[in-house]
Amino acid sequence: MASAAPLFSRDEARALIQARGRDLLALMQRASAVRDDAWGRTVTYSRKVFIPLTNLCRDKCAYCTFARAPGDPRAKTLSPDEVLDIARSGQRAGCKEALFSLGERPELAHVAVREQLARLGYETTVDYLAAMIRLVFEETTLLPHPNPGALYKCEWRKLRPWAGSMGMMLENVSPRLMEKGQAHFGCPDKAPERRLAALEAAGELRIPFTTGILIGIGETPAERVDSLFAIADIHRRYGHIQEVIIQNFRRKPDIRFRAKDEPGALEMARTIAVARLILPPEISLQAPPNLTPDAYSLYLLAGINDWGGISPVTRDHINPEAPWPAIQELAAASADAGFSLRERLSVYSRFISPAWLPASVLARAKSLLAA
Repeated sequence: MASAAPLFSRDEARALIQARGRDLLALMQRASAVRDDAWGRTVTYSRKVFIPLTNLCRDKCAYCTFARAPGDPRAKTLSPDEVLDIARSGQRAGCKEALFSLGERPELAHVAVREQLARLGYETTVDYLAAMIRLVFEETTLLPHPNPGALYKCEWRKLRPWAGSMGMMLENVSPRLMEKGQAHFGCPDKAPERRLAALEAAGELRIPFTTGILIGIGETPAERVDSLFAIADIHRRYGHIQEVIIQNFRRKPDIRFRAKDEPGALEMARTIAVARLILPPEISLQAPPNLTPDAYSLYLLAGINDWGGISPVTRDHINPEAPWPAIQELAAASADAGFSLRERLSVYSRFISPAWLPASVLARAKSLLAA
């Protein structure tokens, strides 16, 4: 499927993302029309179990409550038995996706992590992740979806035999956010060139991929536009991006940005609408429902077609203060806005083919579709 050309220039997008009043209403209507043409009036979600493999990390993002350092009583790396226990609880609850989330390259910053990995029999966190997604793939009916951060091509290749899809939030392409006092200061894995290279490497390997931007972390509206154009440009080269998440920053008491203002619902809506018009229409557009539970209808009116992964058994370990909505609640809210809710797999249907998936993963995806 050929990707459509951009609907407008970068400068036009930078103006649209600041729309107010009637201009914002017109923007949302235009985005909704594009969504309807590509996706109809169905909104989807993936029933998942969340496996936080390790919260040890070498980065120090100003908005993160997930990452911990060795010695912190909340630092945790799951054992193989714990990984399997969580996965099996998800399978019993009817989940089809196993979302693996983890800190980035903690062994490069902490001797204790290198020692821990050696005791487990691995040299790197990515090696351990590969073993654990294989374990879940072989011992359950779930389809793993690892979200490991900015990997190199050889590392994506290690995960591919057992993953239906993979992900990494781009977050933002502005190098300004790496400066002292900004969101990504002290975060080598958040350097824009590293994130973009990782996104391209996944494309070269033909990995069905999820990415997205994080808004409210100190970026400007123009920098959001630049980040969305970067995603769209890479997708037009490789065709591998299955969905883009527009995620809003949430304050937490134990983060560096604990006093920072959160983006409001209208700010999310104008960013969603502009994203829908910048991105090729075959890319699914998602906003997490647990982060703004009073804005379901607004997000749908702004152009999303997907709610992302929702777990009936595990919390959102990245935003632990924000519980997942009940599926029935989400279905009712979607119906109120004129949409029907439908479950999907973590890998989108257009990628369920030998051109995109290894044979064993393809068989698993087809089996889950038929279930």
